[in-house]
Amino acid sequence: MNNFRPALFWFAVLNAVATFLLIGLGGLVTSHEAGMSVPDWPTSYGYNMFALPIRFWTGGAFFEHTHRLLASAVGFLTTILAVWLWLKDPRKWMHWLGIAAFLLVVVQGILGGLRVDLRMASLGIFHGAIAQTFLVLVCFIAMFTSRWWINSEKEKQIAVPRGLRSHVLWVTILIFIQLLIAATIRHQHAGLAITDFPLAYGKLWPDTSPEAIAHYNATRLPGTIGNPITAFQVDLQMVHRFVAYTIFLGVVAAAMLARKKKLGGGDPLTRLAFAWLALLTLQIVLGAATIWTNKAADVATLHVMVGALALLTGSLWCLVAVRRTRLAGNEPLMAGKLSRSSQILPA
Repeated sequence: MNNFRPALFWFAVLNAVATFLLIGLGGLVTSHEAGMSVPDWPTSYGYNMFALPIRFWTGGAFFEHTHRLLASAVGFLTTILAVWLWLKDPRKWMHWLGIAAFLLVVVQGILGGLRVDLRMASLGIFHGAIAQTFLVLVCFIAMFTSRWWINSEKEKQIAVPRGLRSHVLWVTILIFIQLLIAATIRHQHAGLAITDFPLAYGKLWPDTSPEAIAHYNATRLPGTIGNPITAFQVDLQMVHRFVAYTIFLGVVAAAMLARKKKLGGGDPLTRLAFAWLALLTLQIVLGAATIWTNKAADVATLHVMVGALALLTGSLWCLVAVRRTRLAGNEPLMAGKLSRSSQILPA
């Protein structure tokens, strides 16, 4: 029998919070251009990273080394969580979910180290993508160990229509794609490939001819963050903006559909949809502020963190919606298959 275990739940929450803070610290590393401030790995300036003398903790090295230490802490927490799930959680699938989290954090650590040792900025893109995936995974584990998840079978549930669930799922997938685009921009140091907003070099879509790109580089203000830009970077920045607007409209539609046609204003998922909308509104404001402040490190990092929260909110919304619908018995499956589906979607 599966019972709620408060200690396990709160430990999973601690792991999730530490992971979110680690993403923020990673954002600070990139925003401060500090990714190679500590040039070796797994050592730090030749020292054991856990015994680095305090005199080295200055400038960019402070952000990079702190990021390494917090990453190690997250790896340690994830290892404990995986063992705890294996020993104490009666659900077999949770054992393997803990192992998956452990393997993912190991891969993430290796990628971060290779990014330093191989001097490959492109690895930072994969490093960022796995970070977002890992955050969603550890938050799912926290949800699976929560009191609500374990006791929800005993309570009456309201089904969430398939159309609304599909809509939120596709918007969430688009947010993940957007985060990959953003990681590519950040690790190419092209965050200010376009230096104005809401227009782009005074136009809805800027000229990217060789002559125009040469002109943009020649007239960039002194102190503008980033290397000389390319046409690809300008186009990628415009794609990033277009996808951001599309996501925003998709979240607006999700909130309106949940409130007016599907669930009603008082439903928890409706309230979560409006919180999602507030996050996306803040995210667009932070994106604009990143440009207006010449990519100030704190603003750019908040932009990264709110993006992670937006992905997480959509993911948890989908998870809860599927759970509620299956428990309500309204999933359009044959009755005989419905009982077997509970083996796929854990109880």
